[in-house]
Amino acid sequence: MTTAPSPRTLTIDAVSLTDAPALEIRGPGPAPESLTLVGARLTIPGTVADNRAGESGEPGWSATVPLTASRWGGPELAPPSGSYRLRIDGHDAAQVHAGTASLPDPQLVPGLFRIAFRVDENKLWIVFTPPLADDEHGAANQARLEAEYRAARPTPLDAVFFESFYGQNASCNPLALDRAIAAARPDIARHWGVADASVAVPDGAIPIVEGSAQWWRIRAGARLIVINDWLRNRYRSRRHQTVLQTWHGTMLKKLALSRTRPGLRPALATLRERSRWDILLAQNDYAKRVFRRAYAFFGPIWEEGYPRDDVLTAGDRDAVRARLGIPDGARVLLYAPTWRDDRPNHVDHLDVAHFSRQLGPGFVTLIRGHSRTLQPGQDVYASGVIDVTSFPDVSELFLAADALITDYSSVMFDFSVTGKPIYFFTPDLDRYREVLRGFYFDLLPVAPGPVVQDPAELLALVHNPEATQEEYAAKYAAWRERFNPRDDGHAAERVVARLIREGKL
Repeated sequence: MTTAPSPRTLTIDAVSLTDAPALEIRGPGPAPESLTLVGARLTIPGTVADNRAGESGEPGWSATVPLTASRWGGPELAPPSGSYRLRIDGHDAAQVHAGTASLPDPQLVPGLFRIAFRVDENKLWIVFTPPLADDEHGAANQARLEAEYRAARPTPLDAVFFESFYGQNASCNPLALDRAIAAARPDIARHWGVADASVAVPDGAIPIVEGSAQWWRIRAGARLIVINDWLRNRYRSRRHQTVLQTWHGTMLKKLALSRTRPGLRPALATLRERSRWDILLAQNDYAKRVFRRAYAFFGPIWEEGYPRDDVLTAGDRDAVRARLGIPDGARVLLYAPTWRDDRPNHVDHLDVAHFSRQLGPGFVTLIRGHSRTLQPGQDVYASGVIDVTSFPDVSELFLAADALITDYSSVMFDFSVTGKPIYFFTPDLDRYREVLRGFYFDLLPVAPGPVVQDPAELLALVHNPEATQEEYAAKYAAWRERFNPRDDGHAAERVVARLIREGKL
């Protein structure tokens, strides 16, 4: 006699991959009410059909789970690389009995992903990796492609290669410059290096997956390379190329050679990396001076304001809020802390779920982790909270928010362009300042908003924004004069105009 699975246990007979692409999952017994594929930053719901007659004539069920998804109102794309598991009837603790299930072989779905299946403690996991072809996939093929790249003498291409945060998204200063180049020189090809096929790129641009033969070829041939972080070791400088390092924020916390006891190997890596840059962008004179010291950079530094902040003067706030699913009339707080060197996967130092409950009705809290936390961390799910760590461009979040809560993040220097309230929640101020990183200047006497360690104090301040703005008006004005003198909505235009004048485009 066969015993039906319990409501929180699902037996799987077989899994197949369709041309859609989608997963077809089949099993005996009563069907689950819902079945979803759950990753760290994405959940994909499936469609369940009940009472399917199996080969034995017994009742069964089937489910279809699409393997592409639209995120934040964008196009249907592959899931971000990583491991995903099946979730049953909304329960994290639900078990999938898949020990004897028929599973597909690992395979490449061209242009989308490589997919593999595994069973771990009776749970079915689906693993997505970048869609590298068979002759590109694996250490041996990558070593061969890199050797060919280093030995090549490519014909220079009238093209731009963009990369933002190691290809995790198309955002920040490179995104703003992409838009300006497309407007000024639509004849120039624009390529974006992306970590995988889940990354949406601007209209008219061409995504190229890191490690693909095309990625190696374009990085060797493009006349202009625009980045906002390190190029890393898989890069060789060439005479026909200009590397424009935009970086990704004015800094309070120390970086590179400025850090206490950086160590010989990190110092040498820093010097090797900065030797690849031809031009460096700085948001302001303060950042320009810090870059000179922190990277021992002696090349040209262009102080033109930050291209990524151009959207703050002309962007569509309501359109961004609609993409985020924010209800009309809500007061929006953006909580955007920096990462901690000793806890790279930890984002929520405020406990936004509890904080959101205390805020009461009418508020929405957006939590945005640093780019370093995108892969190791997981989304926060709570009432009144939207985790926007995977939202492509943080500048649009500045536009959507009514106020910012941060700690030591460079977002403080961008959000001040808006003139909206800034609150500094710094529960580990002494440790961060004295042990983890250190600061270039003392934040407390010049901060354009209150610096607090107690969530209850922060809550009271958020509920009385007019008093905060009045108290900090003079400091806010001085801050903007120092750090935002050229953030006027035209920084990208100025940078592109200089690139054209100097023959880089």
